[in-house]
Amino acid sequence: MSTDTLTPPEPGTATTPKGSLLGSARVLLRVHRRSLWAAGGLLVLCLGAVPGLLLWVRSQSSKELCPDGDMTPCGDDVYLTTPARSITESYLAYGGSAVLLLSVLVGAFVAGPLIARELESGTFRMAWAQSVSPARWLAARLAVPAALGVAGISALCLVYRWGWTEIRRTENTYDPSWWQGGVFPGIGPAAVGYLLFGVAVGALCALLIRRMLLSMAVTVVVFGVAVTGFTERRWMLWPTDQVTGRGWMLDRHDWITEWGMRTASGERVLWEHCDLDSGDKVAAVCMADRGGLTLFVDYHPASHLWPLQLVETGILLALAALATCAALRLLRRLHG
Repeated sequence: MSTDTLTPPEPGTATTPKGSLLGSARVLLRVHRRSLWAAGGLLVLCLGAVPGLLLWVRSQSSKELCPDGDMTPCGDDVYLTTPARSITESYLAYGGSAVLLLSVLVGAFVAGPLIARELESGTFRMAWAQSVSPARWLAARLAVPAALGVAGISALCLVYRWGWTEIRRTENTYDPSWWQGGVFPGIGPAAVGYLLFGVAVGALCALLIRRMLLSMAVTVVVFGVAVTGFTERRWMLWPTDQVTGRGWMLDRHDWITEWGMRTASGERVLWEHCDLDSGDKVAAVCMADRGGLTLFVDYHPASHLWPLQLVETGILLALAALATCAALRLLRRLHG
């Protein structure tokens, strides 16, 4: 009968294999701990800004004399909200832009300090000489910022969406619509897609360029091009609804993407073909002169928020996967 027993490791002995992904991640966290603390502080500041602004709005609510939030005597035709509400609404109108900014900063950090700087200085050889394969070295530099970034961005989006929903409950005040470019990226899963896309693009740019500052600059440019493309063409990601004729009424949160008239043959005469400087009535006459008979409006109702979010997220995740695969293949081709 065997009497072999398991003995616990001595205190201070590392239990993680030297070349494991977890070990590489721990080293990475230790080396860049100052940057992580700074990023965590920025995240806490952003998370606290939304409830702080909403508390400010509520503390000033007594100055809103009329039910519609008007500070002037009821019945006056001048509308003026409190500074607290105006500032909060302006801030929440660009919350999605803040999410995009954080995503591109993470991507630039991956491209520069995490990867390109080590390739440029040659310090990557030290890690590879210590039983860390090139693939595992790159995987750690993708997994750590991706995991921490997704957790931070998800928390930020939940808080921002809550604040955005709360401020829209007030009647007769400016409320940022869901489809606006400064709002849409921050109220759904597309924020996670942008974060992972930034990480993947940063890694690919770093491996292609191998210069820290240039890699960071190219990452920012590529990310900006992607954001611009989605902002300009987002309405095409899901089929629009359409109303025709007259007497219809759209909700104030519906996203009108196109309008014009249809001719007898069904051809569309768009408002863009007419000069709108003189007003909509002149545009309608112009379209009628071009053969337009029936007015139509293409739009996205508020119910299209989630289909648009999911489609955009899927495209971003696919692009991130392609960039990651390209980075791994490039690393394998260059270093085996």
